[in-house]
Amino acid sequence: MTTEEKVKGPASYFPSIEKKYGQPIEHWMGVLKAAGPMKHMELVALLKTDHAMGHGHANALVAVFLAKQK
Repeated sequence: MTTEEKVKGPASYFPSIEKKYGQPIEHWMGVLKAAGPMKHMELVALLKTDHAMGHGHANALVAVFLAKQK
């Protein structure tokens, strides 16, 4: 495997998120952006409640989303 194939951290969940929920990561980043300013766990709860997403997947998306906002 090359270094590019070994994705670490929250982004390592992205391929399975796209496969399980049928939307690209950009879609989920848009959902989070549209939610407005919210705290980490509020965004996780939104994905879990409104989109039936599992906690690990929701947490990974929110972690990457908030890291890009800084």
